[in-house]
Formats: sequence, C-alpha cells, structure tokens
Amino acid sequence: MILHMIELKTEREIQIIRNNGKILAKTLKLVGEGIHSGIKTKELDRLAEDFIKKQGAYPAFKGYRGFPNSICVSINEEVVHGIPGERIIQEGEIVSVDVGVFKDGYYADGAYTFQVGEVSAEAQKVMRVTQFALENALSFVQEGRHLSDISHAIQSFVEENGFSVVRDLVGHGIGKRLHEEPQIPNFGRPGQGVVLKKGMVLAIEPMVNVGSYEIDSRDDHWTIITRDSSLSAHFEHTVAVTENGAEVLTVDS
Repeated sequence: MILHMIELKTEREIQIIRNNGKILAKTLKLVGEGIHSGIKTKELDRLAEDFIKKQGAYPAFKGYRGFPNSICVSINEEVVHGIPGERIIQEGEIVSVDVGVFKDGYYADGAYTFQVGEVSAEAQKVMRVTQFALENALSFVQEGRHLSDISHAIQSFVEENGFSVVRDLVGHGIGKRLHEEPQIPNFGRPGQGVVLKKGMVLAIEPMVNVGSYEIDSRDDHWTIITRDSSLSAHFEHTVAVTENGAEVLTVDS
C-alpha cells in the first residue's frame, strides 16, 4: 500500500527486513569486535563484506551512487560516509560504522559508534547522548503521532546535553529501496507533517556534533566532516511502526 508516496509494508515484507536486520546487527557486532588500535579501516570493510556475503546477502552500500566500499567508517570529526582504506585506527578515537544489508528484495540500514580503548570524557558523552537520543526517539514511534515528534525528541535531548544535531543530513524510509520517503530530520517542531501509520519502516539516525551542526565534505566527495573539527557520533536503527509502537528490526534477537 502506498500512502502519499510512503510505502506501507506488509508483515511479510517486514519479516524480510527483520531477517536482514539480524544480519546487519551481527555484522556490526563482528566489526565492533574487530576494531582495535593498529587496524586499517579497509580490513574492517573486508570483514563486514565477507560476513554479509556468507549470509547470502549483499552489502547495500557497495556501488550505491558510486560508493566504492561495503561499509562507511567515519572517525572522530568525520560525521558519516567515510571511505575505508589505508587509514590506521588509533587508541582514543571514536569510530562510527554504518552498514546496509540487501537480501530478498529489501534493505536494512544501521550504524553504531565504537570507542577505541580509552577515550576522552567528551567523546564518551557524545556517544552516550547520541545513543540515548535514538533510544528516546523510539518511544515517539507510535501510530497517530507525527513524524516531527521523532525529530523534536532527538533535537531537544541532544541540545539539552549541550551538543548539536546535524541538519543537512536526515533519516529516511526504507524498504525495496535504501532511501525512500519520508525524510526524517533530526530537528524540528513537534506535531508537524506526516502522521505515523502501521507498516511504515523508518531508518532513524541521529548524527550529533560536539560543536556546531555545520558540516563540510572532504575532497573525496563522500566523507562528511564537522566544519569546526569537533567530534561527531552516529547511531541508527531500522524501525517498523506497529500497533504496539516501535519494533527495532536491526537487532540480533
């Protein structure tokens, strides 16, 4: 069923995305266990790609709009879309890993920010605030609520904690395509726009900067960085709207 270009998913379709979400969660766990000081980011990419393919799935980002790798690895001031390569991960860094999985005609999308050894109190806080912002927002994923209630919940929690949400990048619907309607900003007034309905599947992904919300792009035209070089964290879940609220689909359970 299509609702103003937002595709409502059947239970069968949600089950496929749920299955893909389990693969994704296991991939993130595997990559997280593999992150350590001295490893190259391309080795994490290979680890993820090999695992996803062994599950009979395909790494959704590889070749997407020309992206060259299977996962995004974004370090410290890198917000999202970092290209894995020769960079060596160092003690004290924070590493955001974004993964997409495609199988049986549907996508799942998720991200997690990991710490490498001992990190600064500021780094710990931005990771914690971003993760809590996502978890807090899930309570607003209910039939009859507005999409902007999710956006407002993320923004208000983040700003109460002294950080800023990236405004030029958004979460999104997901299903047969990696990016579908609706767009889900991480800021805004509550009670606006799209009303949530059972069957919507959403990728909710707060991107939080320690400093300003302004961002720039590196010369590779992919990697997004904070304009003021402050730290950034990124967490993401693919979520279904059900009659009982949010069901997180990118979990290994």
